[in-house]
Amino acid sequence: MKYIAAIDQGTTSTRFIVFNTKGEIITSAQREHTQYYPKPGWVEHDPEEIYENTRLVVAEALIKGGLTMDNVAAIGITNQRETTMVWNKTTGKAYYNAVVWQDTRTDDMVNELTARYGADGLRGKTGLPFATYFSGLKLKWLLDNVEGLRTDAENGEAFFGNIDTWLVWKFTGEHKTDVTNASRTQLMNLETLAWDEEILQQLEIPAAMLPQIQPSAGYFGTVL
Repeated sequence: MKYIAAIDQGTTSTRFIVFNTKGEIITSAQREHTQYYPKPGWVEHDPEEIYENTRLVVAEALIKGGLTMDNVAAIGITNQRETTMVWNKTTGKAYYNAVVWQDTRTDDMVNELTARYGADGLRGKTGLPFATYFSGLKLKWLLDNVEGLRTDAENGEAFFGNIDTWLVWKFTGEHKTDVTNASRTQLMNLETLAWDEEILQQLEIPAAMLPQIQPSAGYFGTVL
């Protein structure tokens, strides 16, 4: 019998849940991960810890349910949306900890952009005001502050993604995200459902580091 599974990668923990065709839970497992607060207003996660926890909860749930991956027809991901990741596409190593959606280190950047373009400077394209919440400005902060990242990004060696993209890449090798996660970056145009070239230029973000945008129910890869 085939089942449907879900990875629930949240702000404080990761769960793996297996459902039958009636939507009933067959088995599950959960693990918490560490919260890091290096400065006031800064919130970070260790991306490798999140990945390892995800691997462990998948294994634990399957063992508990007497199942293997052969019993799983498909896996969906729900995740902490705006938490921002950058990693090297060759080594697979993160350049920096994941910057969590709660983090406010881009506050000065928000004030500067609001003064320059107005609070709703990008709302017409993205539907969103300038705010510390969204991952596009977190990505700009990383590019401006992490040594070697911008050079690698401009050379096509660095990848960006929210946590969904990180996990998809780690499990399948595909660099993809869905439209709902892409919309929370403040970099996607709501009309075209594509990365907006003008916004990328304004924020100095290399397009080569961005994942391919897929429909939410699209194909994201096969687990390796």
